[in-house]
Amino acid sequence: MTRHALRADLLDFSHAPAWGSTGTDGVRFRPDHWLLVDGERIAGTLPGQQPPGPDWQQHDHRGRLLMPGFIDTHVHCPQLDVIASYGTGLLDWLNTYTFPAEQRFADPGVAAEGAARFLDALLAHGTTTAVVFPTVHKVSAEALFDAASARGMALVTGKVLMDRHAPPALLDDVAGARRDCEDLIRRHHGQGRKRYAMTVRFAATSTREQLAMAGELCRRHGGPGGIHMQTHVAENTDEVRWIAELFPESRSYLDVYHRHGLLNERAVLAHGIWLDAGDRALLRDTGAQIAHSPSSNLFLGSGLFDWQAAVDTPYRVSLASDVGGGTSLSLLRTMAEAYKVQALRGTRLSAWTALHAATRGAAEALGLAHEIGHLDTGALADVVLWDWARGPVAVHRDDIARGAVAGVAAQDLHARVFAFLTLADERNLVATWVAGQCRHTQERGG
Repeated sequence: MTRHALRADLLDFSHAPAWGSTGTDGVRFRPDHWLLVDGERIAGTLPGQQPPGPDWQQHDHRGRLLMPGFIDTHVHCPQLDVIASYGTGLLDWLNTYTFPAEQRFADPGVAAEGAARFLDALLAHGTTTAVVFPTVHKVSAEALFDAASARGMALVTGKVLMDRHAPPALLDDVAGARRDCEDLIRRHHGQGRKRYAMTVRFAATSTREQLAMAGELCRRHGGPGGIHMQTHVAENTDEVRWIAELFPESRSYLDVYHRHGLLNERAVLAHGIWLDAGDRALLRDTGAQIAHSPSSNLFLGSGLFDWQAAVDTPYRVSLASDVGGGTSLSLLRTMAEAYKVQALRGTRLSAWTALHAATRGAAEALGLAHEIGHLDTGALADVVLWDWARGPVAVHRDDIARGAVAGVAAQDLHARVFAFLTLADERNLVATWVAGQCRHTQERGG
């Protein structure tokens, strides 16, 4: 096995930082250190002045930033076709853009090409693990699993369940969906880095019978290392009203999923904007997480997620791009949008809370923190190398933050990292490693 030593500024988290704090509790910043990667896994660190022995291939990236790969907890593979489409809210978005695009993924060739394009794009944006919606077609989930395996990526996905309120070409049925899910679980879940998710599009597009089937499979394949569940909840007020009409017996939109056995510690629910205190308590008590998708929420005009209420409850929050409702696969851009959402709510999201939610926090919420989300010895080496700044404005701002301008005192670490999160994007990315293998590099111009 090849042994690599990467020299850079190392940044990750030992535990969750306090909400709103700009101090460094929980933050591990090791400027000018070697990260030792032995085969697939991290073998330790050394100060930059203590290089490893000659049996290590040394890669000197002094002055650059090395972090764990990002974990995107909610994103749609087929919606790269409709990203940046104009002028609709959620329900119109589905009918006008999303459903037509998804019908194409019944074709195995389209599904394979789309999966490869999508995963390569994630890697080019610094994301090494994702919780992904394919389409209702079994072949679309197969294509994602195969493409992820070819790249060594951790992936959580599963065929979408929809047996009503969608175009005929996107509808399944309870018996057929059960067969497809059970076959996919048997052949993929827990094989390598693949994880299966019961994937309910949203409550409106599944009958009670299909929701009950999904809940039954979650129970049957639950427990430690069990399958996940992913869906949408309380994204848009029109959607919430529609769900109330379809399920009058349920206390709330979230309660629909609870009644059908779909809420547990492996459940990932996108958005969660229009929740009440009872819903938040239910998330806390079941261990489910909300995948906060600020770019999408702003672009579609869905609303402003209350992260402070999640902290006060508390329940778990991770970060998600939600492409194509979201406008970029970059979780750096997503963090910048999350800051703006919280500012509009009258609070301030720290760089530490945002970064933790996209790395170690997301890994913990998915039950994968024994493998990813940090730079601990023994973790899989899913790591990404960044330029602190690109372009004259960002470079000057970074120089100010680190005290490299004559007569200007250095700012604290949070100030520098916050400027990075605000100004950086995928153009700052230098290289992405997955399980110790370099899977993406970006050529630099002069």
